[in-house]
Amino acid sequence: MSNVNSEILKRRTFGIISHPDAGKTTLTEKLLLMGGAIHVAGTVKSRKSGRFAASDFMEIEKQRGISVSSSVMGFVYNNFQVNLLDTPGHKDFSEDTYRTLTAVDSALMVIDCTKGVEMQTRKLMQVCRMRQTPILTFINKLDREGKHPIELLDEIEKELDIKVCPCSWPIGMGRSFKGVYDLLQSKVVFFKSHARSDSGDSFTFDSLDDPELQRYLGPLYATLREELELLSLYPAFDVEAYLAGSLTPVFFGSAVNNFGIQELLDCFVNIAPSPLPRQTLQREVCAQEPSFSGFIFKIHANIDPKHRDRIAFLRICSGVFERNKAYWHPRLKKKLRFANPTSFMARDKSIVDIAYPGDIVGLHDTGNFKIGDALTEGEGLKFTGIPHFSPEIFRVVVNKNPMKAKQLQKGLMQLCEEGLAQLFVRSLDQSKLLGTVGLLQFDVIQYRLAHEYGAECLFEPFDFYKACWVTANDAAILSQFWKSRQRQHATDIQDRPVYLAESQWGLDREMSENPDISFSFSSEI
Repeated sequence: MSNVNSEILKRRTFGIISHPDAGKTTLTEKLLLMGGAIHVAGTVKSRKSGRFAASDFMEIEKQRGISVSSSVMGFVYNNFQVNLLDTPGHKDFSEDTYRTLTAVDSALMVIDCTKGVEMQTRKLMQVCRMRQTPILTFINKLDREGKHPIELLDEIEKELDIKVCPCSWPIGMGRSFKGVYDLLQSKVVFFKSHARSDSGDSFTFDSLDDPELQRYLGPLYATLREELELLSLYPAFDVEAYLAGSLTPVFFGSAVNNFGIQELLDCFVNIAPSPLPRQTLQREVCAQEPSFSGFIFKIHANIDPKHRDRIAFLRICSGVFERNKAYWHPRLKKKLRFANPTSFMARDKSIVDIAYPGDIVGLHDTGNFKIGDALTEGEGLKFTGIPHFSPEIFRVVVNKNPMKAKQLQKGLMQLCEEGLAQLFVRSLDQSKLLGTVGLLQFDVIQYRLAHEYGAECLFEPFDFYKACWVTANDAAILSQFWKSRQRQHATDIQDRPVYLAESQWGLDREMSENPDISFSFSSEI
């Protein structure tokens, strides 16, 4: 068991979060490069090079230049096993991000220095705060003219309600950006002017009093000394406060130029938490327990379009996962065996024989899994905290080719099981409704249905305000409620009753007139 505990302590499982265009995927590429997982960093839009970001493996991601699905990637750095989950930044795919955050032990928040704290950053911070997730911050794009670093720190404290502790400090900005001062190592790290390549060549000064440093920096030297004196106003570096989620260490740099990434990664592997306990309806599960357990937080159909495979992503919570060993599926009440479990580098997979708490394993799935399902060695666990949110945009699905009805049905079911959208069936006419939190999701669904399932469809607007789940302690009361509301009645993919509200006013009235019925705007999967 000592070997297992040693492996647990080596694990660092984290998600990268940001507002769109803050440089999250570019930073992911540079972290993979430093970890030796890739040899040449790709870009969000590859232009002439032909190499796209490893995390943006879907064709629509390459075309749009945005991440629309979370990617799982792993690499070894300084003897730590780093499991990195790159999440979509766009708000239309926030549910995928929220679910992915249930599978990580910490988060890396990326902020654009030219824009500061943005809307999606605030929302993602709220999700992290709900779980007291430790957050490390990287302020990106210092190679551009942006807000003053002090202003950015104050904005993070005010807007995100978290204490900040600068751990590196930028020297200059925009055209005058020279590098960073590493406050943890008390040294200046400069980057050569050609560091836009993947090499990240640098040189250092170990003392601020080095006359050569003063000569090299010129007027920036006095500015640097003045700014470093101001940093005494901020809290000292406190690992316990970081682990409690009340303080965020802050690093500055430029991902596209490899500025400041080394300092960020070195600090991260040393202070980030090893696998944390997970809550179930029955009890808390600790990583050090000898008995295996894990949960499915993501499903992706056709991750390799050539093989039409469906992969369930398993976060290991305790014990050891072994290839070809039978494990208990509590919801289905049966044992399953996995001959080809895989570890990931986005779409690329490799067979894994053994995995430990904190690791993410891909399981080939023939329809046995739903998001939120558990796997154990026999215990009937149900992991909690994996969210579904009430959709606010609805479309009726219209099949363009009746000969492809089966393909359309299969595609809709699988994409909704992934969590890309929520599928509702109206009781009145059995029409299929898709509900999402953003319009862009419909474009992705339409694209994937056509390219992965050979099914074409149209979406017609459906004028409802919100869908919410309804429950009551008395079944008779709920039955009576639905009798006069067939137009508003639907069921979700799990056959749970859903109320389709036509307006906020109508929903408020229903809630006030029916105190014995509970209207919920989120549900656990």
